[in-house]
Amino acid sequence: MGWWQVGADTLAAGRFVVSELSETTATLQALECGVPAHPAERAWFDAHRPAYRALLADDPVTAQLVRTGLGGQWNADFLTPTPTGGTTFAQDLALVRGTPPGDARADLEVSRGGPLPAVLHRPDLPQKAADLLEWVWQRIVRPDWPRRRRIIDADIVARAGQLSQGGWAAALESMNPGMRWLGGSRLQVNPRAYPPRELDAVRLVFVPVTPRQGWVSWDAEEQRYAIVHSCSGTLSDADRPAVPDSLGRLLGSARAGVLVRLDRPRSTTELVELTGQGLGSVGRHLKVLLDAGLAGRRRAGRSVLYFRTEAAEVLLRAQPG
Repeated sequence: MGWWQVGADTLAAGRFVVSELSETTATLQALECGVPAHPAERAWFDAHRPAYRALLADDPVTAQLVRTGLGGQWNADFLTPTPTGGTTFAQDLALVRGTPPGDARADLEVSRGGPLPAVLHRPDLPQKAADLLEWVWQRIVRPDWPRRRRIIDADIVARAGQLSQGGWAAALESMNPGMRWLGGSRLQVNPRAYPPRELDAVRLVFVPVTPRQGWVSWDAEEQRYAIVHSCSGTLSDADRPAVPDSLGRLLGSARAGVLVRLDRPRSTTELVELTGQGLGSVGRHLKVLLDAGLAGRRRAGRSVLYFRTEAAEVLLRAQPG
């Protein structure tokens, strides 16, 4: 299995960052390799995959490039530069576009696990990769970025809550499939048989993305490591818990919806995304629930997290099945 020996100082200084390029790459990977998990995701695929497939059908070089670079067991490194935070999509895309052609081909050979097909023996692979990422950003991600950014911000707040409740072991456990804290300063980053890496006195960042994709990357020269992970819980109608009719009649359907979604401590930002209600409405419902003793709140760093009280749990258990 692949694991990292993470020094205490490295872990303590670890931080969450937002990366527009990582979000775009994860979206591209979902278009190429993803499988819809529920009706909401199927609708998304149906909306975007036809144009994506038509684009690749007209450019077989790019089609082979993305299949090789993002469709294997290891992403080609030049397609997933390690985020630093605080940079724009254009700034990060310039790193992809500026990759020396020989380095790009070498990365693709690692991803493929062997020699490249003849179609990829050409000098413009970084340019073609950057053009495709630009297309995905402009056509799919950028128009939807405000919503995606809210989901990412909500995930960071939720992870901070996990961190405050159960420490790094709890926060890391659910980031990516196969990732778990092994103890002894060891973090399993994936189940593959890769040599361990020692992360001592390096910069470690965690990068949430909204598609169900994830990977690790690093820049050994700059001593930067990143874990790109899917946001906890897809905020779609398919994943929203049902509000019991009787509870809706008692509290009002909107307020009951807020209470039902307090199955774990959540911020107002998360609740806005989960319920589809405005910030003011969520705030008013939370105040009523607090006054009624059905919700409590506590601080987690700079955020305030809301949770159900035991009285609320009793009320929910009393609802007809």
